[in-house]
Amino acid sequence: MKFRVLTILILFTGFSFLLLTCRDSSPENVGNPVVRVGDEVLTDSDLREVLPTDVSKEDSAALADEYVNRWVRSKLFLRQAESNLTEEEKDVSQMLDEYRTSLLVNKYQQKMLEQKYSPLLKHEEIEKYYNEMQDNFKLQENIVKGLMLKVPLDAPGQNDVRRWCRTADPESLVELENYSLQNARMYKMFLDTWVPFQRINANLPEPVRNEERFLRYNRYYETTDEQFRYFFLVTDYEFIGSIAPISFVEERIKAILLNKKRGAFIKSLEKELYNEALQKKTINFY
Repeated sequence: MKFRVLTILILFTGFSFLLLTCRDSSPENVGNPVVRVGDEVLTDSDLREVLPTDVSKEDSAALADEYVNRWVRSKLFLRQAESNLTEEEKDVSQMLDEYRTSLLVNKYQQKMLEQKYSPLLKHEEIEKYYNEMQDNFKLQENIVKGLMLKVPLDAPGQNDVRRWCRTADPESLVELENYSLQNARMYKMFLDTWVPFQRINANLPEPVRNEERFLRYNRYYETTDEQFRYFFLVTDYEFIGSIAPISFVEERIKAILLNKKRGAFIKSLEKELYNEALQKKTINFY
């Protein structure tokens, strides 16, 4: 029993990690080597594919280090397992088949659940749950509404950009969008959508340390680095610990409400599939 548990742990740890790194040893894979374990090579292009782009350079470097370390340890475990297990022990096809079956069944069940109930979830039901459970929706991070623009230092019309950002009326927003299509390296408009401030902060050349103070005293913020000028307009904000706006947690509430219906729905779906299979003689007992 202990051996089987160990085998499953090694299998699923390696399997889930290999889903991300299955291209490591591909001949078509291009890029500069970052680390090698035996014949397996992790390249910088592999890293770029799995690392998020909306984080600061410092966070990106830390995530890269963490990923490389996990990759190395996974490959070492796999090599050790390959060397020390018998051919019979390495035959994990049944476990892989069971794992695949479980993943596909769960995915199908979730899809059917969402198709059946998501359209039926009324805003009143979501709002009722939100009002009853507000203490469960306290913010774990600062969130903002606004817009952000990043343009080369030599881009034309930056005084106009400044004016459009500060005004932020419908006409100015149209001008900003047209300008951004021609000149901006980055343009994010989130005037009607709450986003985590950290997502914006990660795009600033020098990340803000005291987020709350910054948001309180900077409706409009402008800064530069060696290549770009950054324009950031804050139209609204909420701080850590306050009750999240309903629009920010609406998808989370939908998932909670769907999950409450899941048990009864799955039983009903199983019964329906079973009866249909009997009628079509898909099932044959011997």
